[in-house]
Amino acid sequence: MTAPALEVTGLNKRFGGLPATKDVSFHVMAGERRLIIGPNGAGKTTMFNLVTGDLNADSGSVKLFGQELLGMPTQDRVHLGLARTYQILTLFPRETLVHNVVLALLGLQTLRWNPWTALTGHRHVYDAAHEALAMVGLAESAERIVLETSYGERRRLELAMALAQKPKLLMLDEPLAGLSQGERQTVRELLDKIPRDVTIVMIEHDMDTALSFAERITVLHYGEVIVEGTRAEVVADPRTREVYLGD
Repeated sequence: MTAPALEVTGLNKRFGGLPATKDVSFHVMAGERRLIIGPNGAGKTTMFNLVTGDLNADSGSVKLFGQELLGMPTQDRVHLGLARTYQILTLFPRETLVHNVVLALLGLQTLRWNPWTALTGHRHVYDAAHEALAMVGLAESAERIVLETSYGERRRLELAMALAQKPKLLMLDEPLAGLSQGERQTVRELLDKIPRDVTIVMIEHDMDTALSFAERITVLHYGEVIVEGTRAEVVADPRTREVYLGD
């Protein structure tokens, strides 16, 4: 039997006396589009941070295609095929778009061990960066400074930085946050074009867009999984309506 792309089992994290995740368990199959929803403070981003290694779990297990991630440095998880975006943009605002993508790629290159190496001499890195920018419709903006771009373009840049790493599992933390309706549609179309050899797990509050994207949905509330299933099952569940949809 094929191992899930992502398998989370009994994941726990406390901040002082406050539980951020409580025995969280779910699995995502390869190629799946999974949506994580829940009210503010439900533990969604904390769960992402535990998977990626930005936070250390108190207990539990996180496996990527059957390989345990807990205790593994973040950069090693990236090498195994894990990439993510953040709820708050993490860019180098005074650098060009292409240089931002190049910097994201350094974690996968032996160049990172030699800060004295001139990056411009390694065309393959820049070629990969330009390819990633083209994937998100930013090819003609490669040499622009991030400060000169719109918020929507910066969201697409962050997606390019993640896609440049050729991930097997892509974790998106509110990729539509702060975007206009037109920008949301643009990003949604970009997500639809990502091939199925990339599994996607997404946190999102734009329900109309997110529900149409996801095949299965996990609902978190106070750090616990309370509902999981297909779109129809989750929307119809009274627990979802109570804690998230406001009914």
